[in-house]
Amino acid sequence: MKVKYYDLKNKRVFVTGGGSGIGASIVEHFCEQGSEVYFVDIDLKETKKLLNKIKRKKFRTPTFIECNLLDINKLEKIIKDVIVKKGPIHALVNNAANDDRHTTEQVDEKYWDNRMAINLKHYFFAAKAVIHSMKKIKSGSIINLSSVSWVMGEGDKVVYETAKSAAVGLTRSFAQEYGKYNIRTNTVIPGCIATERQIKLWYTPKYKKFIWDKQALKRTIFPNDVAQMVMFLASDQSTGCTKQIFTVDGGLT
Repeated sequence: MKVKYYDLKNKRVFVTGGGSGIGASIVEHFCEQGSEVYFVDIDLKETKKLLNKIKRKKFRTPTFIECNLLDINKLEKIIKDVIVKKGPIHALVNNAANDDRHTTEQVDEKYWDNRMAINLKHYFFAAKAVIHSMKKIKSGSIINLSSVSWVMGEGDKVVYETAKSAAVGLTRSFAQEYGKYNIRTNTVIPGCIATERQIKLWYTPKYKKFIWDKQALKRTIFPNDVAQMVMFLASDQSTGCTKQIFTVDGGLT
């Protein structure tokens, strides 16, 4: 642990897509801080690995609930149940997404709707679900993860990039609407992050060189780099920050 955020201890945190990749690192960091963590995912294998890792490290144990985020009713019920049984959620991290590559020619209406549901729709409804409890305590932090790909306009996943740019608009609107209740909403934009999935599918030596040539920092950016920014935005150390974009890309953009 590089930084101890004392105010995050016992804070109730909800993370979507927390079983693997960046989300898993976020869950692990919150558990290390002593937060009361709840997370949803559909990847049971990776989630089990994460839970075992957290147990070995003797961090606070999180609560995992299996949920396909295409099922908005189930997601809303899960969040409502946590609030009713445990109390208000202090921090929401909208992380879950899928960046499968595709061309414009491959996109039909069904695929468009599916990608928007996976990469954007649940952000809105998860945020909506926690707002009432945050208003009651006049405090809260909503953190929406976007992607550097829409900033760069990479051109190999147009629907994903469209959804991730829309996450910024969602952030700014929620921040303005609910700022009067002391609820903060910010966007985190990860760069080229070396998750297991990225390494397996796309992070080839050639692509790594391409990224390093463009980055100001000549090193690989890992999930923990993003998680550390999320910790800051969830904590009281960032109480003056809302409606903003925080980029973690090593100076790629």
